[in-house]
Amino acid sequence: MKILVLNCGSSSLKYQLIEMDGEKVLAKGLVERIGIEGSRIKHTKTGMDAVTREVPFPNHSAAIKYVLDILVDPELGVLKNLDELYATGHRIVHGGEKFTKSVLVTPEVVKGIEEVIPLAPLHNPANLQGLKAVMDVLPGKPNVVVFDTAFHQTMPPKAFIYGTPYDCYEKDRVRRYGFHGTSHGYVAHRAAEILGKDIKDLKIITCHLGNGSSITAVDGGKSVDTSMGYGTAEGVLMGTRSGNIDPSVMIYLMERYGDAQKVSDIVHKQAGLLGVSGISSDLRDVEEAAANGNERAKIAQDILITGVKKYIGSFAAEMGGVDVVVFTAGIGENGIGFRKEVCEQMEFMGIKIDPEKNNCRGKEVIFSTPDSKVTVMVVPTDEEMAIARDTKRCAEEAK
Repeated sequence: MKILVLNCGSSSLKYQLIEMDGEKVLAKGLVERIGIEGSRIKHTKTGMDAVTREVPFPNHSAAIKYVLDILVDPELGVLKNLDELYATGHRIVHGGEKFTKSVLVTPEVVKGIEEVIPLAPLHNPANLQGLKAVMDVLPGKPNVVVFDTAFHQTMPPKAFIYGTPYDCYEKDRVRRYGFHGTSHGYVAHRAAEILGKDIKDLKIITCHLGNGSSITAVDGGKSVDTSMGYGTAEGVLMGTRSGNIDPSVMIYLMERYGDAQKVSDIVHKQAGLLGVSGISSDLRDVEEAAANGNERAKIAQDILITGVKKYIGSFAAEMGGVDVVVFTAGIGENGIGFRKEVCEQMEFMGIKIDPEKNNCRGKEVIFSTPDSKVTVMVVPTDEEMAIARDTKRCAEEAK
């Protein structure tokens, strides 16, 4: 059974073709600069070197048609024909409260995704373009949408309701939605598998740390709280996003500049590691500058480390304990020194780590000591595989 996984951005398209029998990636690629001069595709057939081609892609439909053509190419492809394709899974950033799980696409589902565009105006339209393009090019084939927000729809009101007038929730849909749900769900379940335990018996804190970061409390396999909120700027300090900030700051900046877009750019594009350090949005650059004595870089580094510690501590308190802490995504999987800094001085929670086991990048590892009361581990995320699994399940259930 072969499933195509698509992740469409405003001018990009990431894809993977996965054979679900054995869960093997057969091919993957990236289309960039869709609708922009200089568009190109980078395609990799498993076992072969990547091939890059400059091709004019005026829209997502053209890009998807080209991807399907290359997948059946005699040399670069992995399909004899498109009839071999069982279904397509699509990443959709925002499902609002309407979508609490992955679903098979119907006209009603498309309408529902369109209705929540105001909640994700930069992401959902691009996601929809890809979905509609596949429906046009491959009519009759099942399509499944997997929502970044769905995993967090198990949060109780005490976790997702803000302290604003209740009308803001009922009328304006202002609440905590949470993001990176596909990643949090995948690594939490994978951690339970590695430990040989039922996830229903575990209290897990998953730390998805990259250019965008969020931390989630997973109790018994369900998200009960998460650091990102209505949008993607709340929580810990990120590459260019501010993380938690006093609402009074936003009011002040609006009064000062009178320009909502300018304030949005400050919070989403000019803040975070980049804004505080003045060096870079990449933690590796910030760490290097801090090691060389740059004070602002050291402050930025410390803000992020302290923020992660705060969430681990608060979520442990919220769940009444923690059994497992999982690090994932770019920083979480590769930040050896970063993970060490986060875990230091947390012996009061029962966390003890083995520096030698922590000295690894991008692979599954338990780096807590045998006598640590909390298991601390790295689990590389695989959102594409999670999407493929949900796509298979939904498509099979519909038959």
